[in-house]
Amino acid sequence: MSNTSNKTHQIAITGVLCAVSFIAVLLSRVIPDVEGFLSYDPKDAIIVIAGFIYGPITSIVISLIVSFIEMITISGTGIYGFLMNVVSTCAFACPAALIYHRARRMRWAIVGLGVGMVSMTAVMLLWNYIITPLYMGVDRAVVVAMLPTVFLPFNLIKSGINAGLTMVLYKPIVGTLRRAKLLPEADAEHKGHFNLGFTLFSLAVLATFILLFLSFTGVI
Repeated sequence: MSNTSNKTHQIAITGVLCAVSFIAVLLSRVIPDVEGFLSYDPKDAIIVIAGFIYGPITSIVISLIVSFIEMITISGTGIYGFLMNVVSTCAFACPAALIYHRARRMRWAIVGLGVGMVSMTAVMLLWNYIITPLYMGVDRAVVVAMLPTVFLPFNLIKSGINAGLTMVLYKPIVGTLRRAKLLPEADAEHKGHFNLGFTLFSLAVLATFILLFLSFTGVI
């Protein structure tokens, strides 16, 4: 496949993943907000998959595009929401993609997602401390009290769900793109086969964090 063809396919796939990410945001609006302003959406899983395919820069680009479209269409939080969306997604997706690209192996994907979870949770504690009082119009002391009880568990659970989704969806999405000749075939060293153990592990991670989310929101 020529370099020009590769670039064309990359642009096309990036555009498709932007659209899928925004659709994921739209579909997630049926999920009730936590504390009236914290919302879960699965777009980070799609953006991480884009980063696994093309690298962290692609994750940043998709995050900026999707967050901007969200800001001018369905979001009521304006520039603050845009900023928090980009920071949150990049803190999760970029470390995961960067680590995975050092060695394209299953274990490094898991390590990268774990680091992404920790990174996003820590970064969002800082950014919620700085930004949330500004757009909520409350004293910083109110936000400080919420850091360990609301923001920390919410971001850890949100990133855990998206890590589980990434593990479940990555191979089917990449396999579909390869069959469509939009991605090159994996070489023999990196070509993966169905792994029941990894599939069950991925589903267990996803189910665990979904249950934690339902418990955290009082559904169960």
